[in-house]
Amino acid sequence: MAILASSLVDGYMKSNFMGQSIVLVQLLGSVVMVAVAIGKWKSLASYAGAARRFLRDFATGNTVLEYYMRRRPNVRRGVEGIYKVTCERLLALLTPEVRSHLVGQQDDGAAALTAREIELVRGTCEHMLDEEEILVGKGMGIIATIVALAPMLGLLGTVWGVLDAFAEMGAAGSANLATIAPSISSALVTTVVGLIVAIPGTALFTRLNASIRSISADMEGFADELVGRIACEYQGKGA
Repeated sequence: MAILASSLVDGYMKSNFMGQSIVLVQLLGSVVMVAVAIGKWKSLASYAGAARRFLRDFATGNTVLEYYMRRRPNVRRGVEGIYKVTCERLLALLTPEVRSHLVGQQDDGAAALTAREIELVRGTCEHMLDEEEILVGKGMGIIATIVALAPMLGLLGTVWGVLDAFAEMGAAGSANLATIAPSISSALVTTVVGLIVAIPGTALFTRLNASIRSISADMEGFADELVGRIACEYQGKGA
């Protein structure tokens, strides 16, 4: 490992301006990637923890609106955010008399929604779901871009360095390997650094993406269950 690091440092010091600039850009990209990944990891852990707590409390209620009436949630993120906005839409569609009964915890069974109103509630729920999935995946594009660009920049630096090496060989009028080997060796540094950035970055992206898919699946399942329960409890009920 020490030998590899020493070779990279030596190669970097012998590189031309373009090669050194590309290496600096790659290293800066790696720092940004790690910072974004750490922030994303914390954000996903927060999402997952909040979802577990909410679903545990929500499961204790007998009706869809019981948790909303008891807690008056103000969170607008994750599954609780989907639930809050959907319940607000549901209450807006109910008659003032029914809303007053619900607020007073006196559900007399008179609540009724038409199929069209149920679809409006479903549309609100699905819209919130889409927004939350976008927020959950926010920042992943930065990681994917750095992972994709790092080796490509490395290849560009290597090709540029090899061109310079052949130009030096032509100017010297000699094809001596000892003359061009140092230049080619330094040209390969950008490719090595690009791979060093991209390989762990790919593993990191894959792991974070798996967590995002899991959270998105939980939100989609909750949204389907929520709309289904609303339809069962309110559609065609009462007069």
